[in-house]
Amino acid sequence: MMSDKESSSANEAKTAEYALVSHGGAGTILKKDMSEEREIAYRQALNEALDIGEGMLKAGSESIDVVEKVIHYMEDSPLFNAGKGAVFSHEGKNELDASIMRGSDMNAGAVGGVSNVRYPIPAQPER
Repeated sequence: MMSDKESSSANEAKTAEYALVSHGGAGTILKKDMSEEREIAYRQALNEALDIGEGMLKAGSESIDVVEKVIHYMEDSPLFNAGKGAVFSHEGKNELDASIMRGSDMNAGAVGGVSNVRYPIPAQPER
């Protein structure tokens, strides 16, 4: 028979059925160019993205829906090199590249150089 401590440790080990990883896009921000306030804003936004994903996973959402929602949150933020925060091309417009894959069956989709959509990758086509 397990002690309460052993049982608690076993239950804690079983609760981590997923992991969330996020980044803010391509590019480099040098520490010397980052103010304390801006760093706090980035960290808060990244943590909010992770909180959105964690909340959805805990509620039983499908992982692909979680990925889409978290990406949309980040694309709506001017802080990240995606969506609103995307770097402008030489021609002065945003061109977005994106891809997504569903792990259960390895179906994947991608777009490149799109500039006329708000979210380049919806997990489910809009009806």
